[in-house]
Amino acid sequence: MRLKLIACKVVQREAYYCASRSGNIVDVVLMEQGLHNEPDKLRDMLQKALEDTTDVQGNRYDAVVLGYCLCSNGILGLKCDVPMVAVRGHDCMTLLLGSKDKYQEYFDTHRGVYWYSCGWIDCTPMPGKERCEKLLAEYTEKYGDDNAQYLMEMEQGWMKEYEWATFVSLGLCDEKKYKDHTKECAKYLGWEYDEIEGDMSLLQGLVDGNWDEEEYLVVKPGKTFAEDLTNKGIIKEE
Repeated sequence: MRLKLIACKVVQREAYYCASRSGNIVDVVLMEQGLHNEPDKLRDMLQKALEDTTDVQGNRYDAVVLGYCLCSNGILGLKCDVPMVAVRGHDCMTLLLGSKDKYQEYFDTHRGVYWYSCGWIDCTPMPGKERCEKLLAEYTEKYGDDNAQYLMEMEQGWMKEYEWATFVSLGLCDEKKYKDHTKECAKYLGWEYDEIEGDMSLLQGLVDGNWDEEEYLVVKPGKTFAEDLTNKGIIKEE
């Protein structure tokens, strides 16, 4: 098969690695990190990427596979002229952990977990000293000292809801500096540090075309993704 993989830059290492191992022809298109914070913008940019269903030689893709899960409802309403495939999960951590059940099991036993990975650390300032200092400098420059302190109190307010800084290890690079960074963040914030072994099998299955109905949703041309409110499949075709 000839596939187009559209994925967040956060999973770029994993996306290219899995694509390189696939027996299919896989073209990888990366989207900027952080779009899940603006679901409408994410949806618009994904829809634009879905309009191009041929490669540079003019060959039509057999399907477009999304390196996204529900992701703040950002994939809802998307349409394409070829089949679309997405993993049944709430966010990209399902992709990095390899199972929505593994994600849920860890979440249930580690309330207040904030996930760290090489890709996340590379793409955005993660909660920790560096992020706090950067935000304070920006707020001070824009709003003055007093307002900056108030805004920082608001910023740190949501951080108090978390208790764990958990690093997802996938072994695609030298992870020592990333683990050390996560430990420093945890110490600064007063969180517990933990590591969990990741699993790229879901992402590999996505680009291999092994679309088991329990793990993946294949949407026919002209149909779209909708939220499965029963939560059994997380997403459904509509």
